[in-house]
Amino acid sequence: MLLVSLLCILAIAGTDQLIKVWIVRNMALYEDRPFLQIGNLDLLHLHYIQNDGSAFSSFAGQRVLLLTITTLGTVVAAYLLVKYGRRRPVPFWCLTAIIGGGIGNMIDRIFRGGLVVDYLDVQLFEFAVFNFADCFVTVGTIVLMIYIIFFMDKDKKPGKAQENAHDKA
Repeated sequence: MLLVSLLCILAIAGTDQLIKVWIVRNMALYEDRPFLQIGNLDLLHLHYIQNDGSAFSSFAGQRVLLLTITTLGTVVAAYLLVKYGRRRPVPFWCLTAIIGGGIGNMIDRIFRGGLVVDYLDVQLFEFAVFNFADCFVTVGTIVLMIYIIFFMDKDKKPGKAQENAHDKA
């Protein structure tokens, strides 16, 4: 099962990097192109920017800090994946997504001088420009938090002590 996770992590990070290479080669910095429209509804643009910060440009210019946090987060996620993920499918897939997206952005921070290529710009409301890797980190984190808060205790299999207590009641 861990081999499946590793292949998915490589696919996420690899796809992220391929998209970013296409963006850098085919768009000028700050160029904006309509990307997804349904009828007259403008949903999504490709808007090439380079971000030296984290979400919403927080921690801008703090390359070493962001690399450190991403590395620690990736190591912790990998540890949790190996230790707990195989027994629980939701954390398994969430941690796989988080690691894959984190590595995709970490590659940018290392090889693009601390700059992450962002290009997805939602047009329906004011929002930060983001990328493919960000989608995996964000969705993986949100689903994992929902799982931990609302479903993790229900997902535990009862142990002997719990079964015996239940039988006596």
